[in-house]
Amino acid sequence: ETNTMPHNIDFHSATGALGGGALTLINPGEQVVLRWKADRTGVFVYHCAPEGSMIPWHVVSGMHGTVMVLPRDGLKDGAGKPLHYDRIYYVGEHDLYVPRDEKGNYKTYDSPGEAYADTMETMRRLIPSHVVFNGKVGALTGKNAMKANVGETVLIVHSQANRDTRPHLIGGHGDYVWETGKFANAPQTDLETWFVRGGSAGAALYTFKQPGIYAYVNHNLIEGVELGAAAHFKVEGKWNDDLMSQIKAPHPIPPRVEGALQTGIRKN
Repeated sequence: ETNTMPHNIDFHSATGALGGGALTLINPGEQVVLRWKADRTGVFVYHCAPEGSMIPWHVVSGMHGTVMVLPRDGLKDGAGKPLHYDRIYYVGEHDLYVPRDEKGNYKTYDSPGEAYADTMETMRRLIPSHVVFNGKVGALTGKNAMKANVGETVLIVHSQANRDTRPHLIGGHGDYVWETGKFANAPQTDLETWFVRGGSAGAALYTFKQPGIYAYVNHNLIEGVELGAAAHFKVEGKWNDDLMSQIKAPHPIPPRVEGALQTGIRKN
């Protein structure tokens, strides 16, 4: 009853009518039904796009997500071999622009409408106050960490409706990566970090080989560490010493002996 904002949905996966945005624009108290055909496979962003400055304001308010259209015959590698996954996780990256007062404290408002002017001024500077996954700092860490077991293959779908991002799984890799998110294209393999363009979604497959906590971050590390774009995978299973083992625990460096000859070197 307190809503005063018009809304709609622009599906990047749809064809025509501004991605459906022209046919789904509604005012408070209204509803609309849209039917559209998915004529290509992949992962695609959707977002609210009413008109003018309302478009970026709605997007940075978190009004976006992802549609996944799977191929009828499943995912394939570059040679046409079938790929499978045991689990799938969605990571929606949000850039937020929270206004501050004269003392540098974040401001609060009684309604989104009251925040409009200040938020627009803040976001036009293009410097986000937060860059987060799934809506808030810590949404996918701690007790909310994504779970898997050693030997399981996980499909990670990552979207960013507004800015470029660089997903990286610390301690893991992208075994198969669709950076542009389109499954008709052959995936890249064995990537350390991949690139998801603003306004698009990407997908990556990885089979976990070691147990433990894996950090999944935007590898603009300022955004990943300082602004909040970090998540965790909690993986259970048996450790494989063949992949990694600590030969010596941390211990003091022995004092240097001045004038000592290097072992094995003798001057004639």
